[in-house]
Amino acid sequence: MTDQPQSLFSAVDALLAAVDGGGVLPALDERVRLREAAGLTQAAVAQALGVRVASIEAWEAGRAEPKAERLEAYRRLLEGLSRRFPASAAPSGSTEAPPRPDPGAAPPSAPVAPSPVPVAPAAAPAAPSRPAAPGRQPARRTEGKQSAACLHTAPAGGTDPRFANGPLAVVDVEDGQVRAYCTGGLVLDVPAKSLPALVDWTLTEARLGQPKLSGPGKDADPLLVLTQAALERYGMPVTLTDEERLAGRIPEGHKAVKQLARAQWKLTKRGFGPWARIYRPATGSERACVQLCIPSWNALDARHWGHAGQLPPAELARVLGVYASRVMTPRGSTAVTGLELMTALHPPTRASRPDADGKRYSEHNPGSLGQDPVGCAPCEAPDGHPVLKDLPRFHVRGPGEKLFEEAYDWARPMTDGECMLRYLVGIDVNMAFAAGANGLTVGLGEATHVKAPAFDPKLPGSWLVDLSHIDLSRVKVGKEWVELDGSLLPSPFTPKGERPEGPAWYATPTVAYAAELGYEVRPIEAYVRHESGRYLDGWYQRLRDAYLATMADLGVGADLAPADFLAAMDGYKARDPELAIVVSAIKATVKGGLGKLRERPRGEGWKPGQPWRALARPTWRPDIRAAVISRTRTNLHRKIVKHAAFTGQYPVAILSDCVVYAANGPSPLDFLPYREGKPLPGGFKLGINPGLVKHEGTQTVLWGEEVRERFNAPELNLARYIKDGTVTNADNGE
Repeated sequence: MTDQPQSLFSAVDALLAAVDGGGVLPALDERVRLREAAGLTQAAVAQALGVRVASIEAWEAGRAEPKAERLEAYRRLLEGLSRRFPASAAPSGSTEAPPRPDPGAAPPSAPVAPSPVPVAPAAAPAAPSRPAAPGRQPARRTEGKQSAACLHTAPAGGTDPRFANGPLAVVDVEDGQVRAYCTGGLVLDVPAKSLPALVDWTLTEARLGQPKLSGPGKDADPLLVLTQAALERYGMPVTLTDEERLAGRIPEGHKAVKQLARAQWKLTKRGFGPWARIYRPATGSERACVQLCIPSWNALDARHWGHAGQLPPAELARVLGVYASRVMTPRGSTAVTGLELMTALHPPTRASRPDADGKRYSEHNPGSLGQDPVGCAPCEAPDGHPVLKDLPRFHVRGPGEKLFEEAYDWARPMTDGECMLRYLVGIDVNMAFAAGANGLTVGLGEATHVKAPAFDPKLPGSWLVDLSHIDLSRVKVGKEWVELDGSLLPSPFTPKGERPEGPAWYATPTVAYAAELGYEVRPIEAYVRHESGRYLDGWYQRLRDAYLATMADLGVGADLAPADFLAAMDGYKARDPELAIVVSAIKATVKGGLGKLRERPRGEGWKPGQPWRALARPTWRPDIRAAVISRTRTNLHRKIVKHAAFTGQYPVAILSDCVVYAANGPSPLDFLPYREGKPLPGGFKLGINPGLVKHEGTQTVLWGEEVRERFNAPELNLARYIKDGTVTNADNGE
């Protein structure tokens, strides 16, 4: 007992030392208050500190604490915010931080953002961020009917009073009254009698929008979705004519466009189309811009948004609101939004440090692509690019002239042993291209041309190298050489799985994988980018968290046992068809955003050799797209090789991220080598996380043979039809 006082004193001294050394962080509620007072999202803080959003959630919920350099950086952030937003500056009558999500809402191991909770319409803040129009009364706020379909979404504007009513509203006309259906079941009366008045009301009274996703970024502009009834009310066509659909806009002489011009509103160069942007030039830091989404003009492509365009206003507001809160406010198609998300997370510029007079200036934001477009290397340029204008008109570039990194489209005839099995089972890699972007170092600046370089797997670029000597019958798996049946494996170096015949251009991940297989690589020349970074990490994390959170809402958790996961995936879309739309849109955002990095000409009178509009964007980067596809394809091949080395099983067909195997049973568990619930290390693993696999579909071996015989195509890619077994003549060009 005599030692107890001394031990207590030692503990107290240690605690005081931790305080003095900065090892003690503010209370949990204070951490949240400071972040929200600054208008920072958890994603923005996570990106700055180089951690996942789930880590920030855990730090704010008390489930974990930062360690080492993360602790110092997080403490510095909180100290800086506390100086800018002292506790005494909190609004009168509110001394506590806003309520936080229940820490137990999601298991700590699941990297899933907490699901929004039902929030009743809040009282209007004392003053809107933009002054109300002279002589106009604020819009009357009414509670909408909250059906079960509306209770899952809270206003995504969070506690920011400027965006108290969420990021968007669906404008409809009911019983002669124009109403705006917001997220969370909130309905606003809209007094605007004309389109210019609607834009003005949105900016002065509606309190719509979304906080920026990163410190140097910009807040998202409010989005209005106009139903057919709203289009009629404001004098616009319900549908577009064939000519207007081809042009992507209504004519400049349309009365709605003239109304906007008379009210001194402007349209972007794309005009008044399905995703119109209406703005006035910014004055200082104040933006005046509203975006319109018009579903009946095909703004919500059914391939990605399913039946969203036919949903009632409240349900449509819920679908788009969930997407906005977890990804970002839509800026156009899912492809456009995917590209805009990259920029929102890595803005090209930031404010400089104050100079001697206290003034700040715009400067390059490190880690971004900057404000100016970067030229591509000749091998990276698609056909028709201005850098290729001196080539003969009908010249066809081969592998030695053109970087051709694409997803797999490969199949082979089945062996006699495989024909004796009963089933063909397809497995699909979740968010495969997002997983390929995770942790990938990509070039940020101009390319440098080098001759006979030594290959550096950490240097992003395009390499001309001969990989035809690599024999898949004997490769390294880890540190050991293994013997395989190379005739049953696709080449990892070509999309069609054919063995290269000579020198060809490859992105860095492809050449790095060739070296990983145990073979020497000697590049002939290369275009490398010394300025590089993990530009897509934040983009991946944002989309991953959105995907996992939405799948969790659909009953598919991130930590399910294999059999439970397969059961949870069975019919998951039917549990909530509206959230299933969000899942589809998130996936399309990944693929579309990467596709936009090499956007081709879209009409506009373009001719080969001339520049097209997309080339003026800093985000036109075919080299980044190629690197992601390269890494995705080699990631898949690595799993296939490890599976073959361990089980002796080889794929029958591969299409992009879907792989088909012959098996004795209809389930992936009938051929995936699980032992006591644990998968083959480095092989395929069932689960919902990006990079893991799910069941794509099962058909019989007899079905596969019958289809190939019907079309007289022994190598018909069965992965294309494995999901439901439907094959038409049109699918095969007949």
